[in-house]
Amino acid sequence: MTFATMIALAAEEAEHHGNVALETFWYGAVALVVFGALALVTVSYRNVANRHSHKADAYARAHANDVQRAGHGH
Repeated sequence: MTFATMIALAAEEAEHHGNVALETFWYGAVALVVFGALALVTVSYRNVANRHSHKADAYARAHANDVQRAGHGH
């Protein structure tokens, strides 16, 4: 058996006739799970500023005179 026939037989043996869509399905499934988890993290920060609006209002009242009236538009 020559080297060329061994390579030809190896190439013939390595040939794969499967469904590529089914083989790569898991890449999309993993990506969907990761993006879903990131979406949940993003949604968990929804309305955080309004949860502590009483603190923001108190700070604004306490430091109303500290605001510099300089810069663009003042």
